[in-house]
Amino acid sequence: MLKYCSIGSGSSGNCHYIGYKDTNILVDAGLSGKRITTGLDDINVDMENIKGIFITHEHSDHIKGAGIISRKYDIPIFANVKTWCAMKDKLGDIKDSNMKVFENDRSYSLGDLVIRPFSISHDASDAVGYNFYAENEKMSIATDIGTITDNIRRHLYKSKLVVLESNYDPNMLMMGSYPYSLKKRVMSDTGHLSNEDAAKFCIDLVKEGTERILLAHLSKENNFPELAYETSKSILTQNDIIIGQDIKLDVLLREEVSDIYNVK
Repeated sequence: MLKYCSIGSGSSGNCHYIGYKDTNILVDAGLSGKRITTGLDDINVDMENIKGIFITHEHSDHIKGAGIISRKYDIPIFANVKTWCAMKDKLGDIKDSNMKVFENDRSYSLGDLVIRPFSISHDASDAVGYNFYAENEKMSIATDIGTITDNIRRHLYKSKLVVLESNYDPNMLMMGSYPYSLKKRVMSDTGHLSNEDAAKFCIDLVKEGTERILLAHLSKENNFPELAYETSKSILTQNDIIIGQDIKLDVLLREEVSDIYNVK
């Protein structure tokens, strides 16, 4: 079965593990190489068995450890052209053979997995989310999304497991210490998804067949896990969706390796 685990999720660093049969990959490597290696050790995955690192976009909380890991373990890095142009100098020297380029909104096979990057709305060069397919199983990752576009809906519907951004609480953001320019950026259509907007989209996901939602990429300054969870729970309940019966809902903690979730 398709497996997912969060090695870290949040403003201070992001890294996701996906595995199926003999194919193991990472999505983003925004933590130190040591933290990622230790996190994989915790779930009994050897870094030497990682077949590739798939990058969502070039911001440091998504690529911090990618170059180091690629060089040490000879692992390919996958990204689109614009993301490669934006991050290449930040990664250090990468072997030409490990610089893999894909096009958005097309499907690619790697070992036992089919991987489809899709365009999202974020203030990066060409940010993407990902679909992962293994036989009849599908899961998706979509974080750093300022707004839910038609393309995001199209790609997330029918995913059994969705890792969805629930970045900030609007009241905490407006009352917090961020300068106004940064607050505007976070709230914009190319910024991040609020707890409320994530919760409203969860309704659509449930109706379209999603069985488990993992709320992810929580802001350290403008959110906390209980608030993100209760916001989604409240809005889902108001729409006659019962947690535990109609949908399984969890929050990925920023600094902790999550449970392994099986998609079946």
